[in-house]
Amino acid sequence: MPRRDDIRKILVLGSGPIVIGQAAEFDYSGAQACKVLLEEGYEVVLVNSNPATIMTDPEFATATYVEPLLPESVARVIEREKPDALLPTLGGGTALNLARALWEDGTLGRHRVELIGANYEVIRRAEDRLLFRETMEAAGLRVPRSAVVTRMAEAERALASVGLPAILRPGFTMGGEGGGVAVTESEFREKVAEGLMASPIGQVLVEESVIGWGEFELEVMRDRNDNVVIVCSIENVDPMGVHTGDSVTVAPQQTLTDRQYQALRDQALTVIRAVGVETGGSNIQFAVNPDTDEIVVIEMNPRVSRSSALASKATGFPIAKIAARLAMGYALEEIDNDITRRTPASFEPTIDYVVVKWPRFAFEKFPGADGRLDTHMQSVGEVMAIGRTFKQAFAKAMRSRELDVAPAAPDDDEELLARLEQPSHDRFELLMEAMRRGAGDAELKARTHIDPWFLAEIGALARGEDPEAGLERTFKSVDTCAAEFEAETPYYYSGWERAGPDGPRHEIRRGDRRSVVILGAGPNRIGQGIEFDYCCVHAAMTVRESGRDAVMVNCNPETVSTDYDTSDRLYFEPLTLEDVLGVCEIEQPEGVIVQFGGQTPLKLAHGLEAAGVPLLGTPVESIDLAEDRARFGRLMVELGLKGPPWATAVSSADALEAADEVGYPLLVRPSYVLGGRAMEICYSRDALADYLRRTGGPGNGSNGRTIYLDRFLENAIEIDVDALCDGERVAIGGIMQHVEEAGVHSGDSACVLPAMSLGDEMLTAIEQATERLALRLGVVGLINVQFAVHGDDQLYVIEANARASRTVPFVSKAVGVPLAKLACRLVLGERIADMEGELPGRRPGAGHVSVKEAVLPFGRFPRADALLGPEMRSTGEVMGIADDYPTAFGKAQAAAGARLPTSGTVFISVTDGDKPAATQLAASLHDLGFRILATGGTAQAVRRMGVPVERIRKLSEGSPNVVERIDAGGVDMVINTPTGSGARADGYEIRRAAVGRGIPCITTMTGASAAQRAIRASRDAAPEIRSLQELHATAAGAAAREHPRTGRPAHR
Repeated sequence: MPRRDDIRKILVLGSGPIVIGQAAEFDYSGAQACKVLLEEGYEVVLVNSNPATIMTDPEFATATYVEPLLPESVARVIEREKPDALLPTLGGGTALNLARALWEDGTLGRHRVELIGANYEVIRRAEDRLLFRETMEAAGLRVPRSAVVTRMAEAERALASVGLPAILRPGFTMGGEGGGVAVTESEFREKVAEGLMASPIGQVLVEESVIGWGEFELEVMRDRNDNVVIVCSIENVDPMGVHTGDSVTVAPQQTLTDRQYQALRDQALTVIRAVGVETGGSNIQFAVNPDTDEIVVIEMNPRVSRSSALASKATGFPIAKIAARLAMGYALEEIDNDITRRTPASFEPTIDYVVVKWPRFAFEKFPGADGRLDTHMQSVGEVMAIGRTFKQAFAKAMRSRELDVAPAAPDDDEELLARLEQPSHDRFELLMEAMRRGAGDAELKARTHIDPWFLAEIGALARGEDPEAGLERTFKSVDTCAAEFEAETPYYYSGWERAGPDGPRHEIRRGDRRSVVILGAGPNRIGQGIEFDYCCVHAAMTVRESGRDAVMVNCNPETVSTDYDTSDRLYFEPLTLEDVLGVCEIEQPEGVIVQFGGQTPLKLAHGLEAAGVPLLGTPVESIDLAEDRARFGRLMVELGLKGPPWATAVSSADALEAADEVGYPLLVRPSYVLGGRAMEICYSRDALADYLRRTGGPGNGSNGRTIYLDRFLENAIEIDVDALCDGERVAIGGIMQHVEEAGVHSGDSACVLPAMSLGDEMLTAIEQATERLALRLGVVGLINVQFAVHGDDQLYVIEANARASRTVPFVSKAVGVPLAKLACRLVLGERIADMEGELPGRRPGAGHVSVKEAVLPFGRFPRADALLGPEMRSTGEVMGIADDYPTAFGKAQAAAGARLPTSGTVFISVTDGDKPAATQLAASLHDLGFRILATGGTAQAVRRMGVPVERIRKLSEGSPNVVERIDAGGVDMVINTPTGSGARADGYEIRRAAVGRGIPCITTMTGASAAQRAIRASRDAAPEIRSLQELHATAAGAAAREHPRTGRPAHR
């Protein structure tokens, strides 16, 4: 069938911020689709709130709107742009839910916008648990015995028929949000309540448990002609009971017989036809009883999913690209396979290697979270490894994870075996330790329900078998067809094989151009996320534009950097020194770029340099100079710059002694970390001693390095600067002001560009200090400097990082200049002097206000405290853009899922030091019509200001109390600054209840003040929306009009 010519303009919805259950895979899918739509000649309108995505770069759409993914925001874009169609299948559950809401509220009908890819009825049949069950039963397929409930009374009745344990699956949610496994009646009631709240339609499926059955997924595509292909089969090594996003998985499936697999294929075809998906891809999940061969259908996603990205990277089959073309009207046989360029998309992929995906967890970031796994997803990222055998791929995946904390097994054998019965983040380390201690496969099968074939394979590794011993590293291509046709796209992995007569039989194809290797960021994790992949992708684009071959090395299947057409050659390999040297040995590159992928490549820099591999950009010595506190301190003195008093320590005794000289409060951290890992503020000697005890003292949390002790500057304004340097001149990219005071990690703090409360004299001082630091450090590329303005306008340097920072994508979108691309050009030898006209203007960002807000995952970890501090906890970010700061801040809050109320009840409870500010805040909120609720001391202070306030008991004062009021839905916003410590403190319970109810919970007074201003601004007319293309054109025009002498004083 020909492409549809009755459609001219297509609206694409992104997935918003990176959250647990919905991560970078949708940037990869969305970017692929946008490229295809533009290639086909369509106008593309994109709405997404995440600035750290490639898809929100202006060149990926005709018009790009960085707006909250809410019905009213998207409706205004529809009114302005008047698209012909809406494609909702590339933005995860967020986009599907948004499309459903826009259909139900009449927006799509009023503006005559057609849903393509999946229509309204398809979305409902797949996502509504009741309709899906009825659809499957009508098609003659078995689903677990279940009941759909919308109220607790219905749940009690369902419990009697379904029994315990029960699986709870909320409708229209992602990553198992709000769901889980209930073993006891009290757990059942608690999880049903959470699920009803999490579901946007207030629906929970109470399902018969099939825990212990095998779990399998099939990636399926169908076109309008009813052609169906199975792209990939995926088997979960963990049996049913663990969310597939938290499971170790393998492709293709390993343990089914051919008859069993054909039965799964047949059922998958029945499912996709029954639901009605006819222009795209779907992920279908099954449970298989290993004893009886019984198959039950678990669920289906009528869209590109997390597993779709994995299947695309595992097979080389570009699911999102093909799904986009199917939505345009093409049939599968009319679409070429990019990899072979000889076979159509109707030719099913076949692979002659094994792929293992391993999730990456971050429980160490959330004290109180216990690390147990169930159907509620908790991983923050994943890695993928390709090998010639399962053992090779499994071992590669293990070493790809870059764990911050090595799992520890209990000494007692019985305790170890008991731990294996409950799935956990460290299950496979425990399993391998049990095998080394002699536990038999039958015992382990009974404890874990893991298939005996996997136990045998893993057992061989545990007992010392080396799947690479006696073999040679050989680079093979990913070709989608098991070598039946030659691959045209250079996508490689290393296998270990016997060498041929002439040595290893590599399949690498390359021309005569010089190559540059770019090291990626590895698995997404808290502290090192998609922002660094964004920079790596921009580096690859720039290297290719320079006439060199861009060579990417990474192991993250979710990302754009591991798309086969991002670079000239992609090596899907672990980011370890040995593996990277293997790539360099065969590439013999002009150089390796390490400054765009966060700490992961920086940790390899010394080893690469020692091996004789040339490194491009900022020298390793300069990176070390910025990280070494003693040397950096001496450099600051040399440059005449101030820093807080500091000391270093190599033992706990040293730390306690040095702390007395530095003075309390102290900011304590290890060296060479990202995301504030193991960073804390200590207000006393006892607190420091407790920190040293918990972390094991210097050398533990910092991988053998020293720890730093800095005087913490309370109530300081924190500033972030991103800048470019070529070793001779400096160009300021952007100066950001944090909304929260210093003490909240920069990755968790909201920030605003341009800086709102700094005068011209202070901004000039910041620019000059940044320039001196960059030049003295010898930076070639990007530098990020963090400052604090403290006391009587005293400027302090907190730290400098001679590399790309996580704020680079935000700044680039805010000022309209691709900083990472410019930095890569500098790394490749260009000069700032050659870039005039492409650089940001003086004080970039003027003309509009941009606010970056962090997105926090506390809802996934109900036992963790929702308190911000120096250790980063956020998984992603959003951006709000407006003509003024309050409106931009309000947009950012709404985009982050913490939409500020316009009326209702606000609860306030703050420390004594915050009470003066809290009383002013309460007065302002009262004037806006809010009812004020407060505990004893705060209520008394507010009442003295003449503001009506209802006093309510703390949790520790009995019932009725504030936590009960929040749980009952009687509070619309919480403002709570920390007053206690420990897991049971009142503040902890208040914040936990607020997170559980999904209401805004603000833990700093500066954040509360910004929220109040945003609420006031929201009372005015709806803010104007403008595309990034319009904003950037305005900014470019302003920069061009600047006087050449006064316009660029920071480009020296």
